Amino acid sequence: MSEFVIERLGHLGDGIAEGPVYVPGALPGERVAGTLEGNVLREVKIVEPSGTRVKAPCRHYKSCGGCQLQHVDDAFLAEWKTGIVREALAAQGIETELREIAVSPANARRRAGFSARRTKKGATAGFHAKGSDLIVELSECHVVVPELLEGARVAQELARIGTSRKGELSVSVTLSEAGLDLRVEGGKPLDGPLRIALAQLAESEDLARLAWDDETVVTRRPPIQQFDGIAVTPPPGAFLQATKDSERLSQEEVSAILAGTEPVIDLFAGCGTFALPLARARAVHAVEGSAAMTRALDEGWRHSERLKKVTVEARDLFRQPIMAEDLKRFGGAVIDPPRAGAEAQCRELAEAQVPVIAYVSCNPVTFARDAKILAQAGYEVEWVRPVDQFRWSVHVELVAAIRHKIS
Repeated sequence: MSEFVIERLGHLGDGIAEGPVYVPGALPGERVAGTLEGNVLREVKIVEPSGTRVKAPCRHYKSCGGCQLQHVDDAFLAEWKTGIVREALAAQGIETELREIAVSPANARRRAGFSARRTKKGATAGFHAKGSDLIVELSECHVVVPELLEGARVAQELARIGTSRKGELSVSVTLSEAGLDLRVEGGKPLDGPLRIALAQLAESEDLARLAWDDETVVTRRPPIQQFDGIAVTPPPGAFLQATKDSERLSQEEVSAILAGTEPVIDLFAGCGTFALPLARARAVHAVEGSAAMTRALDEGWRHSERLKKVTVEARDLFRQPIMAEDLKRFGGAVIDPPRAGAEAQCRELAEAQVPVIAYVSCNPVTFARDAKILAQAGYEVEWVRPVDQFRWSVHVELVAAIRHKIS
């Protein structure tokens, strides 16, 4: 067996020794032994454990691929995730105040994607195993809200009635105020008998809504989400912040960044996570690529009271960013793009010199790239706050305040 000392933790959660040698499950400072296969250490034995190593709380951790870092203490994990943001900013030459990371509690995730298959004895559902397409059935989960585990059991039933032995269902489960909201992909074509079976299952399992691919099979109760007390019914499978805790924190930070600005444009607005709370104090124009989500946002605004004017626009901001000339009328902007970031849109924001920008990001690397574009146009990144809403995973998000220097 070969022995190595772990020097650092990689961005995928593996320990990295000199070489580099990648060691799954190892932590910085540990001495490990195992069999070297290429540049990966297999059959790993921890010879000298780190003081930051802890016992994983979940019984499924060794096999389940849902979490990568349950074996490290919270303090180390918070610093490591903060370091990911710090390194991304430094790579682009951005110096700023890095605020304390906000960490969501355990059992807080309100949405999850389960995989489900038929088997000889019935069906199985859960998360994929680490590095495998095998499915790990879950008797517990320390990440999701407890009600979501019922979604895994329902996914088993969906596999029994809606897929072949060779197929695999992807079942998106979201907890709404009215109960579980499910969207299923990868199943059989939706015909009459399947439609009846799905409606019966939704009734027996007391689901709020069940959608099969792009068609809603049954809505027993509107699956309402509340954005700062404003009710919205998102379309099936719509993007939402993973935890209510992180959603509230991000809303508060965005509101503080944009205080005193009017009107505001919300880019990649989703169903109104930021647009609707911001409309309590100013007019908002919300832009989102999904027409279904903009309709949900608009309905939420129209059925609410004491909100300023909210206008919506369905537009692909990657292919058709809002141009600088049209941005100049706004006093502030909030932007919350997917992992790819928003390079083209940030170039237009920079040219327009929108005075204040609240940037919410799920990828520190693309955020730093976009922030550099703004910095080169006279903006200052005033502060960045890391946000950990995907607890025990390798993902880290952030909220940033960006202001034009002459504004």
